[in-house]
Amino acid sequence: MGGSAGNDSGGTLKIDDFEVRMDLTNDLLHMVFTFLGDIDLCRAARVCRQWREASSHEDFWRYLNFENRYISPQQFDDMCRRYPNATGVNVYGTPAINSLAMKAVSSLRNLEVLTLGKGQLGESFFLMVTDCHALKSLTVNDATLGNGIQEIPIFHDRLHDLQIVKCRVLRVSIRCPLLETLSLKRSSMPHAVLNCPLLRDLDIASCHKLSDAAIRSAAMSCPLLESLDMSNCSSVSDETVREIARVCVNLTVLDASYCSNISLESVRLPMLTVLKLHSCEGITSASMVAIAHSHSLKILELDNCSLLTSVSLDLAHLENIRLVHCRKFVDLNLRSSVLSSITVSNCPSLQRINIISNALKKLVLQKQESLTWLALQCPFLQEVDLTECESLTNSICKVFSDGGGCPVLRSLVLDSCESLTAVSFCSTSLVNLSLGGCRAITSVELRCPHLELVSLDGCDHLERASFYPVGLKSLNLGICPKLNVLHIEAPQMVSLELKGCGILSDASINCPLLTSLDASFCSQLKDDCLSATTLSCPLIESLVLMSCPSICPIGLLSLRCLPNLTYLDLSYTFLVNLQPVFDSCLYLKVLKLQACKYLADSSLEPLYKDGALPALCELDLSYGTLCQSAIEKLLTCCTHLTHVSLNGCVNMHDLNWGFHGDMPSEMHTHYGSFASSVGDVFLPTEQSDRLLQNLNCVGCPNIKKVVIPPMARCVHLSSLNLSLSTNLKEVGVSCCNLCFLNLSNSYSLEILKLDCPRLTSLFLQSCNIDEEAVEAAISQCTMLETLDVRFCPKISPLSMGRLRAACPSLKRIFSSLAQT
Repeated sequence: MGGSAGNDSGGTLKIDDFEVRMDLTNDLLHMVFTFLGDIDLCRAARVCRQWREASSHEDFWRYLNFENRYISPQQFDDMCRRYPNATGVNVYGTPAINSLAMKAVSSLRNLEVLTLGKGQLGESFFLMVTDCHALKSLTVNDATLGNGIQEIPIFHDRLHDLQIVKCRVLRVSIRCPLLETLSLKRSSMPHAVLNCPLLRDLDIASCHKLSDAAIRSAAMSCPLLESLDMSNCSSVSDETVREIARVCVNLTVLDASYCSNISLESVRLPMLTVLKLHSCEGITSASMVAIAHSHSLKILELDNCSLLTSVSLDLAHLENIRLVHCRKFVDLNLRSSVLSSITVSNCPSLQRINIISNALKKLVLQKQESLTWLALQCPFLQEVDLTECESLTNSICKVFSDGGGCPVLRSLVLDSCESLTAVSFCSTSLVNLSLGGCRAITSVELRCPHLELVSLDGCDHLERASFYPVGLKSLNLGICPKLNVLHIEAPQMVSLELKGCGILSDASINCPLLTSLDASFCSQLKDDCLSATTLSCPLIESLVLMSCPSICPIGLLSLRCLPNLTYLDLSYTFLVNLQPVFDSCLYLKVLKLQACKYLADSSLEPLYKDGALPALCELDLSYGTLCQSAIEKLLTCCTHLTHVSLNGCVNMHDLNWGFHGDMPSEMHTHYGSFASSVGDVFLPTEQSDRLLQNLNCVGCPNIKKVVIPPMARCVHLSSLNLSLSTNLKEVGVSCCNLCFLNLSNSYSLEILKLDCPRLTSLFLQSCNIDEEAVEAAISQCTMLETLDVRFCPKISPLSMGRLRAACPSLKRIFSSLAQT
């Protein structure tokens, strides 16, 4: 075939030169089976002969994994004969590991990786390992080596990785000229002899029985050692560390955590890059002098060093430092151009921090309650979190202002820093500032043109606030009830909430793009402030002045400076007339006058006589004292209103767009008999359709009758709420688009007549109406889906079938479980 290819002068193969044979089924099976594990392959072998042959291919059994499974020596012997080219075996946790391990090293000549444990291994196994020439990695975990009183020799010429972890043995002798990684972690051996000239990584962590001399001898026999873990070896002394450093000149990683006898005061480790000293009781500030000579140090961990009081290091390569639970630690001074990570936590005595770094971007120092002084020279620092640093004083503001050493700082969190009283920042980079829970702050001054977000939650003692200038788009100061002086210059701000600033008397607001201002309950806000605000914020569309009793008609005249004003809330004010509103707010769409009890009955005449506020859609007169006549004229003539609220109007007696005689039995006959002028209600002969969509008359105690006939032309009315009208007795409604009708808790209701073909929800909870009246009313509502007749004393739960029969479209009926 190769010759044919070589003689083809055209550079292509001819199909006639050779024949390609391929069984696609077997190839596809082989491809699919490569994704299966050992157990799944065994299950697949039970399907059929073809699958059994495919699953037994030696490609899938290079690694024989029997970890924590039962396999007999005979079965294992069979597997070794069937797959003699296997390169890996794992018999950890299997019964009779000694015999299985010996079988593996004697039968599998290509064995490279062997893992075993949880049992006893005799000396004979380790002697046989010597003849397993292909072996490169041996792991023995949680096993007893030998009989416990003899030396175990491990000799191998090609072994690269040896793990003797959590093993019981008296003495071990290791001679492996190519060994690079050795772990004796958690093994209980008092003696270890090493002859591994190429060893680079040695782990003897938690070898409690190894003496100081044994550790020194073992490490010093490996001159090329680069990484040494001797954590939890409590016998280690400074002399041992010093001798190891002298011999192992390439040592770069040292973990001496929980070594209580070392102080490193007289030790020099010039090549070290990683040093871990967790819970080393001998480490003190004097130790830092020695560590300062480790000029290549990159990572330093000093957690739980209980006697450490100060750290002062100038290391050019230091990247990461940890100081956690150092209870006597007071002073931190770091200088490193590449320092990028600092972890300081639960150091209750820490008072001073000085950091110089060109790489630090984020600094978190939460809950350092004694920290009083902080100096930073970090040109690339962007985020700082000092949450619950309770002792920080106002001087911290200079650190994070321009010229303070953090020129690109974007986010600063000072939540619950309860010693701050006067906060002042001048920063051209700050974007996010949080002062939540700083209850002692009385003044805030921010000159941060790019500031987009500020949190003042819980700053309930704030009295003076100046934002001049800032890049905020919205600001909520409603959580600052003691605020009395406010100055804002925010070119991008569109929303400002001052709700609840009850003693705010001096407010200068210069926000040319502001569209929404809520000054609810700002009882000290006066006309001059409102006038100045309307001049500097001409784009305001929504203005809430609810419960601002100091605003007078003179101040309302300034609203003419707001040509885009469409929403105005003057609820709970002492206004007597609304002429300034009618003159100034020509494009108003929503006007709320809740509880304006001093309004004269004639105050609304410009609306229904002169056509004032032609764009008005929503009017709220709830809880007012306007007379019945004024309300009737408003409802009759202002046909452009879409939403009207008359909740709690005590002077409203009837809502009658019909005549005042008795209603005939047939509603359509009755509605056809209305004249163009009836009683006190004026209905023009040529009347256009009303635009009214929602009408709310909740809790009107004196209303007794509601009649809305077809001639009222409420063709757009979709929601009518008359709930809690305790004296309401009679309701007659004919509206082609009404969808929602609520008469709940109208205890006196007896008569209900409906001609509402699109009504979907009817609520009659706690009404005194009888079954026959309800049945007759809903029979004309062909789209009704929800009916609520709970707690209606005259409607029995047993009559639900009659109601469903009267209105087949019903899907949900809410009724009491028992008759009341």
